[in-house]
Amino acid sequence: MSQKEAVEYWIVSAKEDWDVAQDLLKSNKFSHALFFLQLSLEKLIKAVHISRKDERPLYVHNLVLLSQKANVEFTDSELVDLKEISSFNVTARYDSYKRDFYNKATREFASEWMKRGGNIRSKLISFLKEYEH
Repeated sequence: MSQKEAVEYWIVSAKEDWDVAQDLLKSNKFSHALFFLQLSLEKLIKAVHISRKDERPLYVHNLVLLSQKANVEFTDSELVDLKEISSFNVTARYDSYKRDFYNKATREFASEWMKRGGNIRSKLISFLKEYEH
């Protein structure tokens, strides 16, 4: 797979996950929406990584670490948000965390984090303009 194909793969997959997150939010499945928010941002960061370095990104879910490896500069506030959003992946996957996360993921909580994640998403997409279809 060429560099361009790999970047486009991650962009398309990230868009699909973003759309799923939006649908889940509308369906009141807030913890699931946040899980797909995390996946979408992870895939966009991986697309940026490949576009900048033409190498495979790490197989991790830590958005802060992935951003550092991709040389994506975020504000301190955005890094705090990325750290929190990274936790949505882990807490949604493992039974020991699911119940607490489910209770935490209210409509207000999920809406706020979808907004913050959307801002980060926009920033990441701006780094990938040359790959737009």
